Amino acid sequence: MIRSVLVGTGSALPRRAVSNAELAERVDTSDEWIVERTGISNRHIAAPDETTSSLATDAARKAIEAAGFEASSIDLIVLATATPDQTFPATATIVQNNLGCRGGIAFDVAAVCSGFLYAVGVADSMLRTGMAKRALVIGSETFSRILDWEDRTTCVLFGDGAGAIVLEAQEQGEEGSRGILATRLHADGAHNELLYVDGGPSTTGTVGKLRMKGREVFRHAVVNLAEVLKEVLEETGHSPSDIDWLVPHQANARILDATARKLNLPAEKVVMTVGQHANTSAASVPLALDQAVRDGRIVQGDLVVLEAMGGGFTWGASVVRI
Repeated sequence: MIRSVLVGTGSALPRRAVSNAELAERVDTSDEWIVERTGISNRHIAAPDETTSSLATDAARKAIEAAGFEASSIDLIVLATATPDQTFPATATIVQNNLGCRGGIAFDVAAVCSGFLYAVGVADSMLRTGMAKRALVIGSETFSRILDWEDRTTCVLFGDGAGAIVLEAQEQGEEGSRGILATRLHADGAHNELLYVDGGPSTTGTVGKLRMKGREVFRHAVVNLAEVLKEVLEETGHSPSDIDWLVPHQANARILDATARKLNLPAEKVVMTVGQHANTSAASVPLALDQAVRDGRIVQGDLVVLEAMGGGFTWGASVVRI
């Protein structure tokens, strides 16, 4: 059978790292307050010359290099972002031009923090049906551009960054085959008011700022993520004990801990980078994945589960044999 095999990862962060102590100089907060509630100690903030497309391009180049391919061989780019360079065209087309792989398919996916999982699902479907052979799946965000820096309950939570993977359509046998084994995606638009941006081209004509009701989001996140993880594992015939690594959306250390407990998954099997990067929305899963691949934790043959939940609400999970 044809499977979408993960053959390379990459990531990129803005040059400037901002600690909690530095943030406390401009916002009524403290390092202790942020760490206790979120587990976050640091985040990266993009400079004016660093954009969603530039970060995405840097991450993409690293992923393509890790895969050992020429950029020109990529015939599909799916870029997940809630902070595009422009209203249109798609930021993916800017990245495509930067990489010099013109002529293939390139488009953006908007599902906020779940965007990378949605992009993986779309790319996997297109690879398995033969619409493309090699796909670049990217999550890239400059969330600092849409934060209200007067709101300490939200501005301390987010950071900027990008992560990317290269998928290649390969023939695999049924037993122990590599690649994306299953992806399950969900959305429930009834919860729009719990996590949203209060602007847009067709409503206010402005970009707007992020607004969030944190306690309600936390409650939904723990329940939805645990359910979709069980769902996707059942589809592949696996149990939580089969998982080598869980790579979750890096929103809040307490959400990650609560989700792991619901699955009876030991903390040492959870890749956690939220402390260094904060919540980078669609970039958080591929950023964490790349870090765990490059430091040698995740190796070929491992069973890895990716999961995320974001505004909309949207949520999803994928099971991948590396």
